[in-house]
Amino acid sequence: MKPSGRNLNLTSYDEIFQTEETRIEASLEKVIDIPLAELHPFKNHPFKVTDDESMMETAESINKHGVLVPVIARPREEGGYELISGHRRKRASELAGKETLPCIVRNLDDDAATIIMVDSNIQRENILPSERAFAYKLKLEAMKHQGERKDLTSSQVGMKLQALDIIGQQAGDSRNQVHRFIRLTELVPELLDMVDTKKIAFNPAVELSYLMPHEQVQLMEAMDMEQATPSLSQAQRLKKYSQDGKLTFDVMTAIMSEEKKGEPDKVPLPGEKLKKYFPKSYTPQQMEETIIKLLEGWSRKRQQSQER
Repeated sequence: MKPSGRNLNLTSYDEIFQTEETRIEASLEKVIDIPLAELHPFKNHPFKVTDDESMMETAESINKHGVLVPVIARPREEGGYELISGHRRKRASELAGKETLPCIVRNLDDDAATIIMVDSNIQRENILPSERAFAYKLKLEAMKHQGERKDLTSSQVGMKLQALDIIGQQAGDSRNQVHRFIRLTELVPELLDMVDTKKIAFNPAVELSYLMPHEQVQLMEAMDMEQATPSLSQAQRLKKYSQDGKLTFDVMTAIMSEEKKGEPDKVPLPGEKLKKYFPKSYTPQQMEETIIKLLEGWSRKRQQSQER
């Protein structure tokens, strides 16, 4: 009989005698040690990496026990690797004097990498409002891109609503709350910092996000002049004036000079009067912190004199 010309795709000798355990092991992701210098931060990473007390504790733990959970990274076209999760572990390893970091390398596109990056950080404790806001925004954009690729006929509005539901369910927030956090990304950086430091409450901040950027800058001047931050009702009125095209600096100062209902008696400290006692470079926050420290010192001395 003449041999058949068909390709029989015969199983190799190695494949025949390969154990199931070996096949499973070959399919698993490998952990490799990568030099810290070759690991680069994720583009537009929204989570701050600071050398705070928690970071020092992590560095001490890594110094004693090493990194117990590998980080995740992906190859970069220009060389090295882009961190997807593990930015704090990398910084802690640097502080601990380590040279490499255990890493799982995955080939991921931008959208998949973004979703993993957000999901691996969003459940952390003590996340700032600005971090959550930009994380939600990045994930929403990534999910929208994925949806557009999978179903080019789906409406963007429908996809957006569906994505907001998914993001909220996974993070423990409602769809509306996710949308409200994303609104914070429309604030100018200085106002967003005031949200992070709890000088402006979350709900008023969402309303202020509808103001035009130049209006937000003017509002900061009015707040400084009146030494006040907007309540929810004041922020809602500022938003309405802005939408009607009637929000002027005079309107802002008039609203910010109002007495807030239910507030204890206030001692007015106009910014212009205070500035002459401080260097010109001092911000309102630095002025406030200095005044509090001086008052605390005065209070201690007064208490000591009474005890004598």
